[in-house]
Amino acid sequence: MPPDKAGIIPRLPSTSAPRRLPDTLLKPSPTPRAAPRPSACPGLWRIVAARDGGICRIKLPGGRLLAAQAEAVADAAERYASGVIEATNRANLQIRGIGAQHPALIEHLLAAGLGPREAAGDDVRNLMLSPLAGLDPASVVDVRPLAAQLLQLLETTPRLHALSAKFAVQLDGGEDLAMLAHPHDLWLSALTLDGEPWLAFGLAGCPGEDPPLGAVPFDQGLALVQAVLERFLDLASPEQTRMRHLLQTCPAQTFVADLGLPIRHDAAVLNWRRPASQARWLGALAQRHGVALGVAPPLGRLTPDMLRGAAHVARLVGDGSLHLTPWQSLVLPNLDPTQLIDAQAALAELGLIDAAQQPLARLAACTGSSGCARGLADTKADARLLAGRLHHGVPASVHLTGCPRSCAMAHVAPATLLARAPGRYDLYLRDARLPGFGRLRACDLTPEEAGAMLDLPTEHLDD
Repeated sequence: MPPDKAGIIPRLPSTSAPRRLPDTLLKPSPTPRAAPRPSACPGLWRIVAARDGGICRIKLPGGRLLAAQAEAVADAAERYASGVIEATNRANLQIRGIGAQHPALIEHLLAAGLGPREAAGDDVRNLMLSPLAGLDPASVVDVRPLAAQLLQLLETTPRLHALSAKFAVQLDGGEDLAMLAHPHDLWLSALTLDGEPWLAFGLAGCPGEDPPLGAVPFDQGLALVQAVLERFLDLASPEQTRMRHLLQTCPAQTFVADLGLPIRHDAAVLNWRRPASQARWLGALAQRHGVALGVAPPLGRLTPDMLRGAAHVARLVGDGSLHLTPWQSLVLPNLDPTQLIDAQAALAELGLIDAAQQPLARLAACTGSSGCARGLADTKADARLLAGRLHHGVPASVHLTGCPRSCAMAHVAPATLLARAPGRYDLYLRDARLPGFGRLRACDLTPEEAGAMLDLPTEHLDD
């Protein structure tokens, strides 16, 4: 649907009542399917129980979600669950508070094309891309065709279905908008050598912090990933579910030496370091052509109306797609630049954040005690109290976690508030020399007391 002639985005459609789904979507499929293997990690097929009901995680291909699929997720959250939708730090979505109608929920999501028809192929689709893969002006190469091949490999290769549901791969095309701090079992990062695109790679780390182990020509990327995954399965014991576990008994150089591929190890590769990312994911974002817009749901939580409204804007002034990000946010790509201001206004009306200066943009928080039995504090509610005290700093610089598992953030934030009791937290400041969350700065703080300490530019937190 094109923009209206006046250049103003029409009011978003009312969503006060959920739409009735066709009865055919509520019937179980006649095709028998394999059950997901035991795991505590939610998936589309594996709905895991939590304090607030079941959790279904929808793994999106490269984080991409079509507008119609977004509407299907919103419908499912209203019809079969509590209406809570979360953006995850692996650029996926999950529905919380699911009731007893598990088969109907799963079939509804499958009918929207949100997962494979075989349960075994769902767990292993853990491939992270930049939200602007193929569009970012800084990219070395468009990695989307290779990403499609990798996802096909993972979904359709029975042997690879033995990988852990947490085993993850990152494919970085050199984009400026890229998460470079999340650790992955295998990472690949594009660089230019002798005027041609290559892929540097590493194990059990991330391109923003770790040197590469070698590089292969870009057209060998699929072969490299397959060789790494199969060698991992050859060598790993049942207890070694992640690459970091295997590397404790098999040195990385030994692992790489037997991959059977022509890997380049010269100084041009081993001394290469991935250029830093500016990681500005809110507001107007540059593309090779046109413009994108980054917005975030407060504390990573979307309502059905937010998701439907974002899909509506994406259809109206974009290409009809949304891209989830590892910052628990959304990117609307390929927008009409003349409609950008109207798009921002429409999304702000929905409650989505598009400016780094907003206090809630600075915060990340796990589900907390309201939805998780491990949580020692209601982190979502406490984060809102804390937000009222924050007026300085940068996005995602403060992390509230209800327990040491740190589910809301895959890397260490500049400041972490670890719950010790309801409404009480210990404050840690990131220190690369120390394990875990870093240096303990203060103990037993209320959210308001923590806010008084944290309402400083990030570089002054150590003062």
